[in-house]
Amino acid sequence: MLQVADAVQAVRTGRSLTEVLARCPADLRPGTQSLSFYVLRQLGAAEAARQLLAPKAPPPKVEPLLLGALALLWPSAEERPYADHTVVDQVVSAVRKRAPASAGFVNAVLRRFLREREAIVQTVAAQPQALFNHPLWWIEQLQRDWPQQWQAILKANNQHPPMTLRVNARRSSPEAATAAYLERLTAAGIAARPVGPLAPQALVLDRAVPVSALPGFAEGDVSVQDAAAQLAAPLLLQAGSPAGTRVLDACSAPGGKTAHLLELADLDLLALDSDASRLERVQDNLKRLGLKAETRAADARDTASWWDGRMFDAILLDAPCSASGIVRRHPDVRWLRRPTDIANLAQIQADLLDALWLTLKPGGRLVYATCSIFKAEGQAQIDAFLQRQTGANASEVAGVTGHLLPLAHNGDEAAAAEPSLLDGFYYALLLKS
Repeated sequence: MLQVADAVQAVRTGRSLTEVLARCPADLRPGTQSLSFYVLRQLGAAEAARQLLAPKAPPPKVEPLLLGALALLWPSAEERPYADHTVVDQVVSAVRKRAPASAGFVNAVLRRFLREREAIVQTVAAQPQALFNHPLWWIEQLQRDWPQQWQAILKANNQHPPMTLRVNARRSSPEAATAAYLERLTAAGIAARPVGPLAPQALVLDRAVPVSALPGFAEGDVSVQDAAAQLAAPLLLQAGSPAGTRVLDACSAPGGKTAHLLELADLDLLALDSDASRLERVQDNLKRLGLKAETRAADARDTASWWDGRMFDAILLDAPCSASGIVRRHPDVRWLRRPTDIANLAQIQADLLDALWLTLKPGGRLVYATCSIFKAEGQAQIDAFLQRQTGANASEVAGVTGHLLPLAHNGDEAAAAEPSLLDGFYYALLLKS
């Protein structure tokens, strides 16, 4: 519990869970991640209950342990990982190690919660942040952007995401490679099913497994990538790309989309990223898959620092964004973001679009993508770009371009209770006249 409390407190103070888990001892990392995800999905309710039960905030060493316990004791649609008495015993023991004088206080608070749980749950449910386990500003933004679907989106964000694979199409055609790999999974006792024609290389597993259990993973036969992210490469290359087509992947780390592009065609590809350490992950991915691309650490907005003046045939701009579409996969994101972040990110996205458009040859195409469902980072961003750039035209591709919501059938109310196979994304295909 101490590792989980530290991870949750780090997120509450503005550090990403990915960064915190990287410093966690390897043997404790899987369990810490699983419990931290669970707590973060219930954090709004836990904070509201703590304020009700203990209006004066406990000491900083104690509060994250108390919040973690309340989250683990909270009624949930998913199976709780521990019995009530186990949670209380473990947390009180952890408090004794870290702040012995507070052990009696924490024990009393938790036992009161168990006695009055039903009434406390009903009381705090009047607070949207507790009911939906998202910050209030986030809830209000979704209400404005998606007045019909906002509640379904918030509920979907607290579900477990599916584990989705991308079969390496270098081995044969996408459809044939996917069918052959599905047979290998079945032989290995791993249940899976195709996502469908929208993502022909995608297979979704019935249950997540370690990548070491996937047949041929080390040999590059398959990668892990959400189905929505698998739409980017085919969208950019849909018109067919002859060998040597010059392509820019402008914000490439960690390299899933870079690799997908190279699996589909023999390209002259430059992979940029502003973070040199994250660019190493691109290189590692390409090496495992037996693919090659030029990689360079640079800010894509500063074209003078990296561009040689040769125009690109196609550009993929998977722009930095709020990650509001992948909250179920990264439950810390909702607690890390601040309301001002959206406008700041939208400005970065606009600057990237304007800078990279100048490097695209006439007749070329640019795919703008964000893993966001906020319209300021999607449709509103592209509407403004088309006003600035008279030589740009947006092309519609059914089922792909526009906002994709993390809901079954992309927001069909009748199917909103079903788990979605797609993360939330936005895609625009821009053509240069």
